[in-house]
Formats: sequence, structure tokens, C-alpha cells
Amino acid sequence: MASFIRTAQRTFISAASKTLTNDSPSPASLLQFKTYATCKTHESPFTANIIRILSNEIEYQHDYAPPSDRPGEKWMTMRARYGDNEDIKIETTMFDGCAFVPKPGEDSTGENMVLHISLFVDISKGQGYPEMEILRSAWLDRLEIHKVHLLNRDKIVINPYMGPDFRKMNGKLQETLLDYLKARGVNNELCRFLHEYVMNKDKIELIQWLRNVKSRMQK
Repeated sequence: MASFIRTAQRTFISAASKTLTNDSPSPASLLQFKTYATCKTHESPFTANIIRILSNEIEYQHDYAPPSDRPGEKWMTMRARYGDNEDIKIETTMFDGCAFVPKPGEDSTGENMVLHISLFVDISKGQGYPEMEILRSAWLDRLEIHKVHLLNRDKIVINPYMGPDFRKMNGKLQETLLDYLKARGVNNELCRFLHEYVMNKDKIELIQWLRNVKSRMQK
């Protein structure tokens, strides 16, 4: 778990340093947004008003979600090594679903919405060994295994058997595989960290989208 989080922190730092050294606006301009006071004089009042609204929304979103990652990427990849011969790769999506659960407490009414992200966990022992690929659902407080694939990268099969719905398998088998993954740092703590990461990244993508629309309106 700690190695995965350190990898993500290095991703944050690397992305931030690249942002500050390319030809994009200076760091000060990334932290401050001006309203539409310097627009071209030939633009219509309607266009100017849209740009002003977008500028205000960018400033609002930026204040409540300071960017900490390079925008534009839909996936996050984390890598680690377990023991002497196991390479672990985790790929996570943005939020791709939700569920509604009852609010906690005997006197509570209504439902809470919980967000969902998908995890793809690849565990490889190198050439000569089949690669294990595990599809998981990552909720805020738990991880759930959906599928377990065994892939042979050296042999292409047109229609391989991809395994059963793991949620319907024997409970002891499910628990054993969960313990196997926990030993490799794929646990509920990692799940909570990824939810925080993706929540922040979702805000970053929104800010970048607003900037792109604003830039298009100014042309």
C-alpha cells in the first residue's frame, strides 16, 4: 500500500514540475484568473458575457480544488514489486458508476449515493508464467472482485475463457484471494486513497474543460 501511494505522490510531483517548465502560462497565471476585461473589442456582448461567466466558474472551481495533476488523462497507473519476481500494475478509471445505499442510523431516512471506480490489477511473474488479471470494483469502503483472468502473453487465443463471475464463487475462495491481494497492498486503504485521488482528478478535468471552452470563445 505504501509503495503504491509513494508512486502516486511522485506522479503528482512529476506532473506539476512539467506543467511549470513548459510553454504554458506562468505559475502565477495558473493560480489567478482574470475576468473578461481584456477581450477583443469586436467580440459581441453575448460572447463577452459567456467568457466572463466561464472565468468566474474557473476561479470558483480552482479555489475549491487546487490542481495537483496533469489534466487530460483518463487513467491512473500504479506499479509495485512484491518479493523477488512479482510485478504488480494497477490501472484505475475515473468514476464510472454509483449506487444508492440507506443512510446509517435507525432513525435515518433516505439514501446516500456512493461512487464507483473500476480497478484492473495485473500480477506477473515474468516469462513462462501466465499473467493474472483481476477486475475489481472499488467502492469508498471496500473492494469487490468481479473477474479473474489468466492470460498467456506468449500465446494468442481468439476466444479465451475469461473465468466465471467471481462474486458467485465459494465464499472461502473469495476470502483467500482477497487475502492474497491484501498481502500485496491492494486493500481498503488503497481504495480510499484512490477515491480521493480520482475525486481531485475529476475536478481537474472540469477546470481544464472550462479553460478550453473559454479559450475557444475568445478566438
